[in-house]
Amino acid sequence: MEELIQRIVAKVGVDESVAKSAVSVIMSFLHKEGPSEKVEQLAGQIGGDDLLGQAGGGTDSMVGGIMGGGAMAVLGELQGLGLDMGEIQGVTQETISFAKEKGGEDLVNEIVSAIPGLGQFV
Repeated sequence: MEELIQRIVAKVGVDESVAKSAVSVIMSFLHKEGPSEKVEQLAGQIGGDDLLGQAGGGTDSMVGGIMGGGAMAVLGELQGLGLDMGEIQGVTQETISFAKEKGGEDLVNEIVSAIPGLGQFV
């Protein structure tokens, strides 16, 4: 997981703690909304087991209630970390790219396709 965090820091230009929090938000969302066993498999392959379930300590439900939950809630959480839209795109692209490299494109595509509407964002 450290490799992904350092990649995000280098390519997106965000602080290491923000990068780790952002990846946690993304992985927790995938775990909650997608096929949890597949997400757990992916997390193990990218070294992110410890990130599942860490995010969403209140922001998720608050934003979800206002904005309808799902991807919009994740967007709100990421913005809450201080990320702008360009940084959110960069973090998401790097996370998905890394996940495909380490976990396999088929596994990532299975997860993404299982979450309605997510494919348009990744």
